[in-house]
Amino acid sequence: MKLAAPVLAVLTLLAAGAARAEVVDAQPNGFETKRVVVIAKPAAEVWAALVQPAKWWSSDHTWSGSAANLSLGAAPGACFCEKMPNSGAVLHMTVVNAQPGKQLTLFGGLGPLQFSGASGHLVWALAEADGKTTLTWSYDAGGYMKGGLNKIAPVVDQVLGQQQDRLKAYLETGKAG
Repeated sequence: MKLAAPVLAVLTLLAAGAARAEVVDAQPNGFETKRVVVIAKPAAEVWAALVQPAKWWSSDHTWSGSAANLSLGAAPGACFCEKMPNSGAVLHMTVVNAQPGKQLTLFGGLGPLQFSGASGHLVWALAEADGKTTLTWSYDAGGYMKGGLNKIAPVVDQVLGQQQDRLKAYLETGKAG
């Protein structure tokens, strides 16, 4: 049986450790997304890049239009923040748990959630084996959003997946996109 080129491309990506994505649950009052990817770098290197989102986050998903304005402090109480023009700033999320090389947990609302009564926890969990790191991202969001949070869960998952793919590319190739 001969496989078509697109099918071969998909199988190749899966074999290479491409991210697995899933909207685990989606209800009008909340959702959970989860993504898992294997990065061909040790956890210490993944952690070092993870806390420098200006190097890998997409400028398309910033308020300022430039990922260079992003910063992330890796300590409880620190923020995932963004500088804005005219001395403005955005607090995207607050760090609530920082365990270098193992886990970083943030609390708050990303993107459109900032305009609603919803917020959530973003957990980045790292597990190293044989010099490679399995990076699991989970984002649980809950609260009120007009029309229901379940409607935006796939979009949130897609945007977070893009960021995870960019982080993996940055670590493995030196270029985020």
